[in-house]
Amino acid sequence: MGGIEILFITLAGVGAGFINAIAGGGTLISFPILIAAGVPPVAANITSTVALVPGYLGATVAQRRDLRGQGQRLWLLIPSGVLGGIGGGILLLTTSERLFNVLVPYLILLAALLLALQDPVRRWLVQRQPPARERATEAVGAIAPVVLAALYGGYFGAGLSVILLAVLGVVLEDTLTRLNGLKQAVAFAVNGAAALFFVFSGQVVWPVVLVMAIAAVLGGGIGGKLARHVKPRLLRFVVVGVSVIVALLYMFANR
Repeated sequence: MGGIEILFITLAGVGAGFINAIAGGGTLISFPILIAAGVPPVAANITSTVALVPGYLGATVAQRRDLRGQGQRLWLLIPSGVLGGIGGGILLLTTSERLFNVLVPYLILLAALLLALQDPVRRWLVQRQPPARERATEAVGAIAPVVLAALYGGYFGAGLSVILLAVLGVVLEDTLTRLNGLKQAVAFAVNGAAALFFVFSGQVVWPVVLVMAIAAVLGGGIGGKLARHVKPRLLRFVVVGVSVIVALLYMFANR
C-alpha cells in the first residue's frame, strides 16, 4: 500500500470511530474504503471487523452502569452472541470471493436500511418503556433471536446494533437505557468472537488493522466529545445516503 491508501485508511478509521460514537454505522465507511484501497471484499470485511473491535469495547465499558442488575441476561446472551458471531464468521470464510463480491452491494444496502430504521426502532421502544426489571425466563426467549442476529453480525457486521436492539426490545421488557447497554455488550461479544476467529483465518491485513484501529479509537474519542454538538439523525442520513451511492456504484461496476 502506498501513502495515499494509508491516508484514506486512516481517515476511514477516524470516520468509522466518529460515526459509531454518535450514530452507528461506521462499518459502512471502513468497508468500502478498504475495497477501494485494493483489499479483496472478504479480507476487507474481516479486516474491518477486527480493526473496529476496540471501539465496541470502549462503548461497552462506557455503558457498564446500564448493565447493573442484568447478570442473568448477560450469562445467557453473551454466549449466544459468541456462538452466533463465530457461526457467521464460518459462513463468511466458506463463501467464495466471487459470491461475496456479488452480495456486497446488497449487504451494504441492507445495512443502510437498518441504519435508517434506527430512529423508528428507538421511538417504538421509548413508547413501550415498562419499568426496569429482569426475568430469566425472558432472557431464555431471547437466545434464539440473538443467535440469528449474531450470525448476521459475524458475517457482515454493519447494522448489527439496530437488529439486536429491536430483538431485545421485542423479547425483553425493560427501559431503553438498559436495553441499549445490554445491546452494546452483546454486540461486543459478537464482534469480538468473530474477530478472534478471523485472527486465525490468514485473511486479516494486519498493517491496515493497526492503522485503522488506532484511528478508530481516536475518532471515537472525538465523537464522544462532540456528540452534544452533532445531530445523530443528520449524520445517519449522510451515512445512509453515501452507502446507497457506494452500493449502486459497486453494483454497476461489477456488471
